[in-house]
Amino acid sequence: MESADESRRLLEQEQSQDTRAMLRRTGLKAGDRALDAGCGPGGIAELMAERVGEQGHVTGVDVHAGRVAEAQERSRHRPQLTFLQADVRATGLPADTFDYVWSQYVFEYLPDRQAALAELLRVTRPGGRVVVSDIDGLGFQNWPFPEHLRQGTQRILEALEARGFDLYVGRKMFSDFRRAGLKDVRVHLMPFYLAPGAAEARLLKDWETRFEALAPVASPAFGGMEAYREHCEGFLAMLADPEGLKYAVTLVTEGTKP
Repeated sequence: MESADESRRLLEQEQSQDTRAMLRRTGLKAGDRALDAGCGPGGIAELMAERVGEQGHVTGVDVHAGRVAEAQERSRHRPQLTFLQADVRATGLPADTFDYVWSQYVFEYLPDRQAALAELLRVTRPGGRVVVSDIDGLGFQNWPFPEHLRQGTQRILEALEARGFDLYVGRKMFSDFRRAGLKDVRVHLMPFYLAPGAAEARLLKDWETRFEALAPVASPAFGGMEAYREHCEGFLAMLADPEGLKYAVTLVTEGTKP
């Protein structure tokens, strides 16, 4: 999901959801030492820093050096924020360190997600909270949903699955948490977007950027770029249709480390 406009898309995506409320609901509190695993440009880490206050601290890690540099630049005025380049599956951070660990829209990219969850557990202190927020079925909840667009969306899904991407990872985290030994496992449903009628400009731009980033992987499934662009234009027209309903959900799974 890389493109020239990806940082903007990530920040707008973070700002469009009620993440503050979810951080509070899943147990982040003042004074906590917290980790944002897969922090991107740092938008959610900033919200976490507001929540933990001056007595707490938030560490953000991301595998992408450019995202880390952007997050560092954005947070220069926040001494309780630190950003490091690291893979969420092997952060290099000390064990039993954090009171609260958050990861959003990362596990969908990880074919070895159990390794990432094990790492998040490792760096969480006993009694601390682990929270994973991720998509479930993005792009398929539309009505009317013309059959040619549904089939095209399925082609994109299959192309992504071949690269290890999991569009339905959100529903799988509950079982993963239980198998990993986490206690008091809970799941919250949060809207990713809801568009009764014509989608707003921000959502249309979000999908345009997503389609651009996916083109190298998805266009071969359509036999070339021209047919892929035709699908994307049709999908965007469906989103802009004032007569249709379009929505997507995020599933937020939380649990306590024994």
